[in-house]
Amino acid sequence: MANPEDVSTNASRSVPANAPPPALEVRGIDKSFGAVHANKQVSLSVRAGTIHGIVGENGAGKSTLMSIVYGYYQADSGDILVNGEPASIRGPEDAIGRGIGMVHQHFMLVENFTVLENVILGVEGARTLAPSLAKARSELGRLARDYSLEVDPDAIVEELPVGLQQRVEMLKALYRGADILILDEPTSVLTPQEVEHLFRILRALRDQGKTIILITHKLREIMDLTDYVTVMRQGAVVDDLETKHTTKEELAERMVGRSVLLRVEKAAATPGDVALEVDHLTVSDGRGIQRVKDVSFKVRAGEIVGIAGVAGNGQSELMEALAGLRVHDSGQLLLKGKSIGAPGTLRSEDNMRALGLAHVPEDRQRMGLVVSFQAAESAILGYHGDPKYTGRILMRRKAIFEDIQRQMDEFDVRPVEPALMTASFSGGNQQKIVLAREMDRGPDVLLVGQPTRGVDIGAIEFIHRRLIAMRDAGKAILLVSVELDEILSLSDRILVMFSGEIVGEVAQANATEQQLGLMMAGVRSAAPEVTA
Repeated sequence: MANPEDVSTNASRSVPANAPPPALEVRGIDKSFGAVHANKQVSLSVRAGTIHGIVGENGAGKSTLMSIVYGYYQADSGDILVNGEPASIRGPEDAIGRGIGMVHQHFMLVENFTVLENVILGVEGARTLAPSLAKARSELGRLARDYSLEVDPDAIVEELPVGLQQRVEMLKALYRGADILILDEPTSVLTPQEVEHLFRILRALRDQGKTIILITHKLREIMDLTDYVTVMRQGAVVDDLETKHTTKEELAERMVGRSVLLRVEKAAATPGDVALEVDHLTVSDGRGIQRVKDVSFKVRAGEIVGIAGVAGNGQSELMEALAGLRVHDSGQLLLKGKSIGAPGTLRSEDNMRALGLAHVPEDRQRMGLVVSFQAAESAILGYHGDPKYTGRILMRRKAIFEDIQRQMDEFDVRPVEPALMTASFSGGNQQKIVLAREMDRGPDVLLVGQPTRGVDIGAIEFIHRRLIAMRDAGKAILLVSVELDEILSLSDRILVMFSGEIVGEVAQANATEQQLGLMMAGVRSAAPEVTA
């Protein structure tokens, strides 16, 4: 991989001599967190009235840079200019005062407040609320008309769907006078239809003179929406391009430093016997609220069944129940035709592994690893009772290290250092440690949740290849992902969950984004049932 220092950071697009100053410019921004050099002399400029994308692998420094612009972090050195004027931004209040707003990936709303109350929170501007609420109500009406940002101002935020909650965040920024709007991974929780509507809103904002900065890892969104794109790698800017003059493949190569295969190559599946059957399963959370409601499906050997849906619609509780981490209220679970636990009884993951079912959890750091352990220790979690690892008194460290080093080689974990602390590996390499641990023993059924969440584009390519290879070896895979592209690329059959229910099932060959998006919003499929 080429070092970012070897790549020119000069903008590859020309700027007319009489052009107005950039809406936002950063010059020589440098930022370190201890030994981590997050931003390395970063310079870029964003033209007024454009949509400007910033892409890069995890750890490339893009979110750190925008957090500096918004005042969350302070740069160690470098300058920020807004509309050609030097700007001292010591906190979000300074950024807001300069006309910069930010919509975060995880919304910063008071959920039991109304939309109107959230919009004015912190900028009430009067000793009594009535004048501020009246002013905000009038302004929200104008913003709704101008930018298609319609939201009921009296609605309670927690009762709104995710797409409308995101609109509230945008309204907050615009109400505070934002002319520059930064959006961090804005589509990660939206259905395809909500994404299309968001894009229409962003284009309308741009056409009205607003400047949009989009941080995303989805290259298709960059190509569809942005006017310009900046590519970052290892903390530095490696290219600055006009979007219409590049391609997804070129951007991926610039991000990673090598050619990347963006499509999944696979032969048609040849499903065998039913490996996993879920029959009328109901699961509740800790508060007694049903999260999985009368769900039934089958997964056969030699196929990948994908479950699509916006996060929070029961997928997590379903996977935990199947993995033995959560009891189910009613229904039946069968593994290779045999029942694997009665309702109300908790089966351990150890028992499930012994039966031939392995689980890659959605949150690797919370459920899949102990980041304060050595990589070798994290790599045997759940398998630490294996006789080849256990001596009469002490663990057989030589056998453990030999086994884990082999797994690291096979799964391209970097660096190949079993003694290194798990926390010292990148997110992608942490994910490979979990995948290697669960796939190495060839389970009959693999449950895999969000396999590429927070994973670099090069590691995504590798992980997808390994999952297809496992399918082709005759294993059954149940895949849960919020990434619709991933579901469409990997799955042979696709189920869609909404509000804890399976609202439809389609064969991958017949699936379209529009159809799946409607199902993700709760519209039941009119397509014929797929024979499982």
